Amino acid sequence: MCDTAVVVRAGRVLFAKNSDRDPNEAQLLDWRPRAAHPPGEALRCTWIAVPQVAETNAVLLSRPFWMWGAEMGANEHGVVIGNEAVFTTEPLAESGLTGMDLLRLALERAASAEAAVEVITDLLEHHGQGGGCGHEHRSFSYHNSFLVADPGGAFVLETAGRRWAAERVSGARSISNGLTLEPFASRYADGLRTRASGAPARRRCTTASAQAARGPADLMALLRDHGDGGDAPLYALLNGGMNAPCMHAGGLVVNSQTTGSWVSELSRTGVRHWATGTAAPCTSLFKPVAVDAPLDLGPAPGDTADDASLWWRHEHLHRRVLRDPARLLPLFREERDALEAAWRAAPPEPASAFAEGDRRLADWTRRVAEADTGADTRPFAARRYWATRDRRAGLALASAA
Repeated sequence: MCDTAVVVRAGRVLFAKNSDRDPNEAQLLDWRPRAAHPPGEALRCTWIAVPQVAETNAVLLSRPFWMWGAEMGANEHGVVIGNEAVFTTEPLAESGLTGMDLLRLALERAASAEAAVEVITDLLEHHGQGGGCGHEHRSFSYHNSFLVADPGGAFVLETAGRRWAAERVSGARSISNGLTLEPFASRYADGLRTRASGAPARRRCTTASAQAARGPADLMALLRDHGDGGDAPLYALLNGGMNAPCMHAGGLVVNSQTTGSWVSELSRTGVRHWATGTAAPCTSLFKPVAVDAPLDLGPAPGDTADDASLWWRHEHLHRRVLRDPARLLPLFREERDALEAAWRAAPPEPASAFAEGDRRLADWTRRVAEADTGADTRPFAARRYWATRDRRAGLALASAA
């Protein structure tokens, strides 16, 4: 499950996305340079191969560790894309391009948002979409919608099988795991699965926040929103914290967790991107990133805990804080927000920002660990859910059960 929002203003476009997936499905930032390719080359995506093009753009991707495709990203031309699972009445294909594959292919091949929509729809019509998209449950599959933006504007693109509909955005817009374009939505939406995902509640929240947004700080706040819960997520019995943009797993039936977050500011005079590279934006730091400034962030994370990857180092902070966020989050939140504000005003080089972020993360993790009494304010279902995920990941963090 995911939330993506865009705000189109005169001379500027704002973009934001939370990627919501399985809790141990680490997501990495992945830089790929511009490249030339020989004629006739085949490109292996997550499940199928497609013909490669002569030249691909430089891209920065935020992608689940095991996928070829990406949940969100940007290219050297200032195009940014976020995708969403949507549930439709069209049959699910056993194999095909995933929505994440389509997103990466569009970033690699398009120099504008409009061209990216054309790339996606052409590939969709020729190759179809399908294949397993889940980590814990690999057979989990869905169709996709997309928000595609560049400094000149944005588009909503929605799909059902090989069918699609698109619309240019005016003002503020958000998508949250549900079809929205009419009459396409009325014809193809699976209403029951859409409601189970929490999509209507989240879209109301993100739309209102996007309409009020004036800059990147507002979109960072949008992605950190727990709805009426404030610092603490509100857990529903069946689907945990899936009714707010800052998503936290912990339900009995349906679960998803924000595993990466992204914000962009696009204009004709330049583009700026911020990414967490970590789960749970409520406990994360948005750091400046650039397509043309690749970073060595160490080994790519997997689905088991390690001390070398940024994503898993942050989990020590994230999973402790979520036991008692009302008490533990204030230990570092103001400091984090002040650092982000300074970076938005005068962006440092990405390498220095990530180095400073690592120092702060170590300090905040120590601070929270010292204050952690082991008390867990979450409902029993959420405590049990996370104890199981910690155990599967081999995370050395005592979890109340």
